[in-house]
Amino acid sequence: MFSGVVEKIGIVTDIHFEEKNIYMTVYNPFEKSIKRGQSISHNGVCLTVLKKKKENYTVNAVLDSLYKSTLKTLKVCEKINLERSLQLGSEIGGHFVQGHVNYTESIESIETKNSSWLFKLRYDNFFSTIIEMGSVSINGISLTVVESKNFFFSVVVIPYTFEKSNFHLLRKGQKVNLEFDILGKYISHLIHTVCMT
Repeated sequence: MFSGVVEKIGIVTDIHFEEKNIYMTVYNPFEKSIKRGQSISHNGVCLTVLKKKKENYTVNAVLDSLYKSTLKTLKVCEKINLERSLQLGSEIGGHFVQGHVNYTESIESIETKNSSWLFKLRYDNFFSTIIEMGSVSINGISLTVVESKNFFFSVVVIPYTFEKSNFHLLRKGQKVNLEFDILGKYISHLIHTVCMT
């Protein structure tokens, strides 16, 4: 479980495939605080540390994670958002993020607005969980939906988040990882189940 507040930007140093799994080595900005078996969010995807050295660590992702996320398109030297899992007593700065990406979507537009940036994205699924002033995770970052209509939604990214994450590297048309609010998904599933019975 994560809060959607990026701690560090990591750099992918190696990628290789074994059968249908991907193994990814990332420069370790956390140094000694990382250990084997630890869960870390990588652009919003929860992955487990398999091996750790002082300067880097290795994780792997299975086919389902590759299918639903942008992990399959990552390249060496690419920068990714990192967040370590929450611990009891941790401050919840965003919202509860599982690290289970629902699917990817392309950025429709990026505009500057009052010294911040307005990102607009299309959505085709989970539409009932996208509500104005609700929460959504984009590349592992907890953001508030400012507008939602006609299968598009938008979020405002403040300067601090823009610079401290890989958002400043994103461009129009680029795909990002989306995870919708867990409470909204449960409510939507419950309503759908009741209506189908």
